[in-house]
Amino acid sequence: MTVTSGHVVIQKDDSNLIGISIGGGSPLCPCLYVVQVFDNTPAAKDGTLQSGDELVGVGSNSVKGRTKVDVAKMIQGVKKNVTIHYNKLHAEPKQGKSLDIVLKKVKHRIVENMSSSTADSLGLSRAILCNDSLLKKLSELERNEQMYKGLMEHTKRMLKAFFDLCQVHRGFGDTFASIGVREPQSGASLAFTEFGDAHRQMEKFGIKMLKTVKPMLADLSTYLTKAVPDTKLTIKKYADAKFEYLSYCLKVKEMDDEEYSYAAVQEPLYRVETGNYEYRLILRCRQQARTRFAKLRSDVLVKLELLDQKHVQETVSQLQRLITALSRYHKDCHGIMAETNIFPIEVDLARSAFAYESTTPFPNEDEEDEEMLEAQETKEEEIDAKQEEDDLLIGPIDN
Repeated sequence: MTVTSGHVVIQKDDSNLIGISIGGGSPLCPCLYVVQVFDNTPAAKDGTLQSGDELVGVGSNSVKGRTKVDVAKMIQGVKKNVTIHYNKLHAEPKQGKSLDIVLKKVKHRIVENMSSSTADSLGLSRAILCNDSLLKKLSELERNEQMYKGLMEHTKRMLKAFFDLCQVHRGFGDTFASIGVREPQSGASLAFTEFGDAHRQMEKFGIKMLKTVKPMLADLSTYLTKAVPDTKLTIKKYADAKFEYLSYCLKVKEMDDEEYSYAAVQEPLYRVETGNYEYRLILRCRQQARTRFAKLRSDVLVKLELLDQKHVQETVSQLQRLITALSRYHKDCHGIMAETNIFPIEVDLARSAFAYESTTPFPNEDEEDEEMLEAQETKEEEIDAKQEEDDLLIGPIDN
């Protein structure tokens, strides 16, 4: 880490503030430094001061040996423009990204998929974003994705059923046309042929409807295979930056607690007594991580907004295409069947038309009676033979 000196003139806002929080100072730390630069404040708009920078003086007064409250009063005591003298901390983010930060990042990634009660029962400390509106938008994205998948599956099944219906209409048309060709009576032949042609036309209407609706699947597939995955990739990058930022926030909280615990027992903390450079490095890393996190968050919100607009427009247009094609198909089918008024049909039938020849011979009643008599006689003979055998086995009975 290197340090360079400089000064900056910042114009105050209407609240007589420049928008920074100050840490360190007497009696524990030999230097005062910027803890945080708040958004949309004069210091943030100027962009010179950053977290971790040491404050050397305010105006022409040195702040050495003063408390952070004294320095805040010195800044508030200056009207309109205030001159801040500083020692800028030049630090590499890699120096602050220690193993502890990596482990905290992994922990936040795991806790993200847990409920708060489960994480609390496991004793997992973590930093969270309050009132995160992006979570609601992410859940809406998942619901929309499932809705599109269901719409695609339902449309595929419907188109398959309509194709089968078209084949049935074609089969009906071929059958009735064949009957019309073989019918000797001219009126009936014309009626069957006309009825067959009507079903063939219905098959053509169905194929036309399928060709109109089929591009709907390609459009829905584009939404699912390109738009949604691209947004999810951006969300993945955003989540990585989010977990890193939360890890630095948790690290700062732990270091603050460590300082408070040492101060409570009035024991010196080495890193605080030597300028608290490690803490200031983490503050700088947290600010840089927050900047990346805010940028990616903005990108995600923009993409989700565009995707939501595309979802509304795409759903309406595709459903209109489907309903229009179905309405046109049913109107055409109804119109052609209304024109085909061929019933009743007069057909000349031969006298033997309903005399069906059976392949199973029917037995004669006389033959059935003879078979029954023969079976009865055979049964009586078997009973008499059995009785004779019983008499032989028993033998004569002597008195």
